[in-house]
Amino acid sequence: MEDKTAIEIMTRPAISAKKNASARDIALQFISEQYSGMPVTEEDGTVIGIVTELDILRAVNEGHELARVTAGDIMTPEVATVKPETPITEMIKMMEEFHIIRLPVCKDEKLIGVVSRGDIIRNLVEPEFMSNM
Repeated sequence: MEDKTAIEIMTRPAISAKKNASARDIALQFISEQYSGMPVTEEDGTVIGIVTELDILRAVNEGHELARVTAGDIMTPEVATVKPETPITEMIKMMEEFHIIRLPVCKDEKLIGVVSRGDIIRNLVEPEFMSNM
């Protein structure tokens, strides 16, 4: 297996939420863009947290109205991030160890992309199917 790096496989541009974004708006992004999580950043792009589908579900289960809850209220503040040069093998280990689906990619502490499990799988598998038109 060729050990590509985060910058080679990451999804960009990376969409992030500000900490004052409503949980409802984040949930709508999840639905429309088929995301399951989103980094939360300061204005300068510094990652300060992450909101996942589970955070949204937890807020609902606790009786919160999504339109009145912000990313800052429900985000997980401890975020595992990787650098652009982080190899796939290390990212897989981190995902397994921390039970996470995506890793924000940061350069100089600023968000530049996101690597998901799907991004890694897409880059490990050589498709054996083709479209014939």
